[in-house]
Amino acid sequence: MGRFLNIGNQIFAEFSRTQYFVDKSELINKLLKKDITQKFICNSRARRFGKSVTADMLVAYFSRGVDSRSLFEPLKCVKDALFLESMNAYDTIFVDIQAQFKEAEFENEKPVQYLSRRIVEELQEEYIDIDLGEISLMNALSTIYNKSGNCFVIIFDEWDYPIREFGEDDPDRLTYIEMLRGLFKSNAAKSYIRLVYLTGIMPVVRTKGQSAVNNFMEYTMTDPMDLAQDIGFTESEVRMLCERSGADYGQMREWYNGYDLNGIAMYNPLSVVRALSSGRFQQYWTVTGTYGDIDDLISKNFDGLREEIIKMLSGNRIPVNVSNGKNDLQSFRSKSEVLTALIYLGYFAYDADTQEAYVPNKEIQEFFYQYMEDNESDNLSRFMKVSEKILSTVLEGDAEETARQIQGVHNDFVSSIEYNDENSLSCTITIALISAFRYYHKPVREFPCGKGFADIVYLPLPNYPNRPVIVVELKWDKGADAAIAQIKKRQYPESLRSFSGEILLVGIDYDKKTKEHTCVIESLYAQTRAEEICR
Repeated sequence: MGRFLNIGNQIFAEFSRTQYFVDKSELINKLLKKDITQKFICNSRARRFGKSVTADMLVAYFSRGVDSRSLFEPLKCVKDALFLESMNAYDTIFVDIQAQFKEAEFENEKPVQYLSRRIVEELQEEYIDIDLGEISLMNALSTIYNKSGNCFVIIFDEWDYPIREFGEDDPDRLTYIEMLRGLFKSNAAKSYIRLVYLTGIMPVVRTKGQSAVNNFMEYTMTDPMDLAQDIGFTESEVRMLCERSGADYGQMREWYNGYDLNGIAMYNPLSVVRALSSGRFQQYWTVTGTYGDIDDLISKNFDGLREEIIKMLSGNRIPVNVSNGKNDLQSFRSKSEVLTALIYLGYFAYDADTQEAYVPNKEIQEFFYQYMEDNESDNLSRFMKVSEKILSTVLEGDAEETARQIQGVHNDFVSSIEYNDENSLSCTITIALISAFRYYHKPVREFPCGKGFADIVYLPLPNYPNRPVIVVELKWDKGADAAIAQIKKRQYPESLRSFSGEILLVGIDYDKKTKEHTCVIESLYAQTRAEEICR
């Protein structure tokens, strides 16, 4: 076994014995059935989504020179004839591209030449009867195939590191792209390649400079196709882990769910596993990176980008065109390109059916909250302070100041929202109260209450049991008093009996003629006045 060639199955074997292992081996069956035009695959996901574990599994399955039958026997993969005859049948080259670029830098060598030379050296040790001399990696693979008939499986983890991190004209990046072209786009590659599996954060986007490898099938955070559930944890898998560990699935779902991949709810495995092992729901995968991932992107503020982020953080969704996404983090020219990159990075999620971006879960909300706290000069931070003040005025029952502050939010921050119905007003209110997510569950719109549906309800998180429930009813040219009257008439508090503390009734009206908001706030207690009002 070498460092790159046929490295064996030990890494995956050890991982498969861990407490929170989730079987993703059916991916192998899908890959084996890909036809000759589909054997060049780039499967990208956000950081810590299980990409490297999947790569280790493929190495364990394909690598020649080991016997992985006992390892895969108990797994869900279908052991048909194709599966059995392909197991441990191919010379398999595995490379962690980021690690090798870093290692070459340490050795003061050009990374592509360094990597190619080391792999060819291992190939020469394996094929001692074939003189490889000092030829390129592409020519070495072609020569071995022509003389032995052996095909190769090539797996690159962090394949996109040079594309993401280096400028468009960086010589190491350009040389790397040429290596990819030579390895995978040549006519010879069609013969000596059994499968290529690239995994990283960014897709192989077909733009100038990267068209050299446009023969790849792309599976992404915005279009995972038939591989949607093969990287990351599905909802049923997380539920199973919670039941096995005695963890609260409801909290797990609120904290880490929200990524929609081809209609399948997916979770970031790192966050789930760490929450299970620690017994605490908090940020995990977001603290494995730095604010540098997003700071430069947000600071560009293309076409009101910050305003769109505020809308998403408040629970709203925004349309985004992902068709022109980039696979680097430098050459952005529009808001949609930045938002698409943030989707690839995992900071936002994407609904392919509605073509909308949104904040997937509480972990991401917490991340942005801390980002805004640590960037006090940024407009996002300034808005968060405004929102915190609005929440305070609501909790204090200061209706007049609440209306004035909401008016300011509409005028200064979300003026792009054209008021034409109560849904537009609802969007403004959730934006104004964006800071509530630190103490409350995600606001529930059209919350079933009593004999109707409350427009917006904020329910306190378990850690903040003394916070009041906030019931918001919205009106349009009818007056804030009418909103409060509807709450009482339709007996909304009746559905909130389980909350023993205070309930704040907040009625908000928008006058189309004056273009001003008015507000009325009343306080009651769930097990006392709630019963009186509902009689």
